Amino acid sequence: MIRIKTIPLGLVLIAGLMAAAIGCRQKPGEGGAETSGALTLKEGVLSVGMEIGYPPMEFFDEDGKTPLGFDVDLAKALAEKLGLQFEPIDTAWDGIFAGLDTSKYDCIISSVTVTEDRQLKYAFTKPYLANSQLLVVRKDSANKPGSLDAVQGLRLTYQAETTSDTLATQWINDTGANVTVFEYDKVMNCFDELTLNRVDVILVDSVVAAEYLSKADNPYEITAEVSNDEVLAVCLKKDNTALTDALNTALDELYADGTLGAISQKFFNRTDVVSSVR
Repeated sequence: MIRIKTIPLGLVLIAGLMAAAIGCRQKPGEGGAETSGALTLKEGVLSVGMEIGYPPMEFFDEDGKTPLGFDVDLAKALAEKLGLQFEPIDTAWDGIFAGLDTSKYDCIISSVTVTEDRQLKYAFTKPYLANSQLLVVRKDSANKPGSLDAVQGLRLTYQAETTSDTLATQWINDTGANVTVFEYDKVMNCFDELTLNRVDVILVDSVVAAEYLSKADNPYEITAEVSNDEVLAVCLKKDNTALTDALNTALDELYADGTLGAISQKFFNRTDVVSSVR
């Protein structure tokens, strides 16, 4: 296996560090709420870590400033249910859990897959979306792998530090597969490289593949679903039970009143991708 770690194509801006606010909060690692017992780090605000470069879940509008996407609308709706103002904090994926650890935001709402390893360290709400791992190639490609084993000898790409990364790395370690791996910090870079024929296949979340394959005249094709047992949830500090419980109640209400379904219809081409996890 040849593994190529790519250099990020741009600087990721991390907004809203809340330096003044953190000074009067608990120290990193001591829990998510204020020492006074408030629900969130900053009074009246739900601060949310998210990597705003993962369409259709999180992405910037054409102005390059306004965050949009499924997770953005979900976070806004959750904040509204809790009577709070939504504050998005754009954070590179490879540092997003460290940001939670050091109290830079209350929670992560950024297509976080619930895994056994993550559950050992973090708390999760009830799931709000189902996800699977797909292989995506160009329609005109001579290589149409129907499984991970069929990726042998090809150039494989995925976003680093994701469940796609975990799955691919485990497969390579278990089988000794002969593949050239290209890791990118942004999933958009993976699709750009596939478009330019610099890689052969992407291993990617189904929620993201849906965005790229829904566009008219797109050059991509799904050749295999290699796992289908993932769910996405809000991620919080392990001991932040008060906010976890409040968000669970809000999620139940958003599902019951049809808000979650409406957000799904909006970003997934009029498709319900939320009911299966309820």
